[in-house]
Amino acid sequence: MTPPRQTSPTRPLSRKDLQVIRSLLPYLWEYRGRVILALAFLVLAKVASVAVPLVLKGIVDALDASQNPELMLPLALILAYGGVRIASVVFGELRDAIFAKVTQRSIRRVALKVFRHLHRLSLRFHLDRQTGGVSRDIERGSRGISFLLNFMVFNILPTLVEIALIAAVLLVSYNVWFALIPFVTAALYIAFTLVVTEWRMKFRRRMNEMDSRANTRAIDSLLNYETVKYFGNEDFEARRYDENLAVWERASIRNQTSLAALNVGQGTIIALGVTLLMWLAARGVVDQTLTLGDLVLINAYLLQMFIPMNFLGFVYREIKHSLADMERMFSLLDEHEEIPDKPDARPLQIQGGAVRFENVSFGYTPERPILQDVSFEIPAGHKVAVVGPSGAGKSTLVRLLFRFYDVDRGRIEIDGTDIHDITQQSLRAAIGIVPQDTVLFNDTIYYNIAYARPEASREEVERATALAHLKDFIESLPQGYDTLVGERGLKVSGGEKQRIAIARVILKNPRILVFDEATSALDSHSEQAILAALREVAEHHTTLVIAHRLSTVVDADQILVMEGGRIVERGAHQELLAAGGAYARMWALQQQERRRESLGEQPDTDADTGTPPAGTRPLRAEPL
Repeated sequence: MTPPRQTSPTRPLSRKDLQVIRSLLPYLWEYRGRVILALAFLVLAKVASVAVPLVLKGIVDALDASQNPELMLPLALILAYGGVRIASVVFGELRDAIFAKVTQRSIRRVALKVFRHLHRLSLRFHLDRQTGGVSRDIERGSRGISFLLNFMVFNILPTLVEIALIAAVLLVSYNVWFALIPFVTAALYIAFTLVVTEWRMKFRRRMNEMDSRANTRAIDSLLNYETVKYFGNEDFEARRYDENLAVWERASIRNQTSLAALNVGQGTIIALGVTLLMWLAARGVVDQTLTLGDLVLINAYLLQMFIPMNFLGFVYREIKHSLADMERMFSLLDEHEEIPDKPDARPLQIQGGAVRFENVSFGYTPERPILQDVSFEIPAGHKVAVVGPSGAGKSTLVRLLFRFYDVDRGRIEIDGTDIHDITQQSLRAAIGIVPQDTVLFNDTIYYNIAYARPEASREEVERATALAHLKDFIESLPQGYDTLVGERGLKVSGGEKQRIAIARVILKNPRILVFDEATSALDSHSEQAILAALREVAEHHTTLVIAHRLSTVVDADQILVMEGGRIVERGAHQELLAAGGAYARMWALQQQERRRESLGEQPDTDADTGTPPAGTRPLRAEPL
């Protein structure tokens, strides 16, 4: 990734901040009636708050014997004092209650938008992403939205309104200096806070970066717990984790020390302004140009003005932190959707389910071609198998058929329609897959099977389970279908995970079936049982089988042999054996391997690549 260009510390950050705030406006505008009503209550609350010192001044002047020798209890003023204080509280709480739905709905809508966008991004992005960092960015970003909206409406705006009202009262009622000093003090305070906070944000960003990176490494290590244990690398993982925490610690310390400097500067500015204003007020009382009530009024206004001002500094800092947190979350929305639907894409109208690859070439990167001019067809209701060594491009065919990637050249058609012209949702609804590496949700067995069709009845789920030869296993468990499979399905074996995947695709019942090494984790006995079930399920379905064990594809209508991204042989099982080519060599080696296994010997051939060990000669190709 190219590092950001270094510029002045204020303008680019302010532009980004405004972009983040602008992105929230549509969510606020959805409830504009509530926003306007909340702002009205905000103004009313602050008008009542500013009226409190005015009423207090009247009470003090009424009770000042030097100004009013005939003292009487100012009952009306005392009742008015209580009334405006109650009004200030009531209007403030009404503002909070009205605006609560706006805040929570905005958080929900933004989080959902990011979540949906992540699912729209290509497989390439998800292979490169770091799950721990992304999850932490979303968590902090959602929390930042709540903080930003609440404190912008409930703290910054009220404080600014209050400052304006107080300045207006002081300007009208007293010498211009009584309004000018608070205004200048507030301006200096805000300017100092802005400048220093902008400087401090680089420490916060560094903290966020290291926090996300440490979280990513921690989650990655815990997800691969068994691998860590296999190699005894607990200390190595702890060191890697601590390296990021050490950088985070240094950034955190600098963040805290710079905060102390900011607080000292803010306190000094407020102290100077308050001291100067109180000196003017006290001198006015001595000169008898002001009353004690005026002194109380000015002092009360100072408290109302500068105490929130001190809090305003904290709020602004936290808002800047929230914007930094939100910036990372919103950057996910800027990720390019690599495989979008065409504007005029239409749903796939599945008929027979015929699949056709026409001169398809593809590479994950330009310098790494995977498929080269691959052409084949699976007629509706037929079964085609693809075999070959690892890295030949077999599984890439499946990813292209699901349109996780777009072909570089050529086209893929279903029932004569290019898959680029149909919606991805309808395309994937028409295809079911049993992958080689089945990953399950950290939920129950029932949930994982029913995930193919959440609206399916329990009877349909149990029927799919029986067809996948999984029923006896589930009934042997104390909690049956409610058994939790653990994160990524680690509590069940590889064979059981594949049976769950098979049950899932049976429940989905799509027109096109894909089996990508569907029985690779099963023993020979279980494999034969599953193959029988798959044959029953695949009957009258268009089926693509990616296979390592050639014995699982002998009944295919056509077998494609791939090497180096090209189809080097094609034909039925017996035809390919008779041809004596690559398929026949692979078959002979696998038969030899099976004989050795039946005798309890270790295989000394690579049956996938078809490479015999040095000094050996493959057996003669034998028909099934």
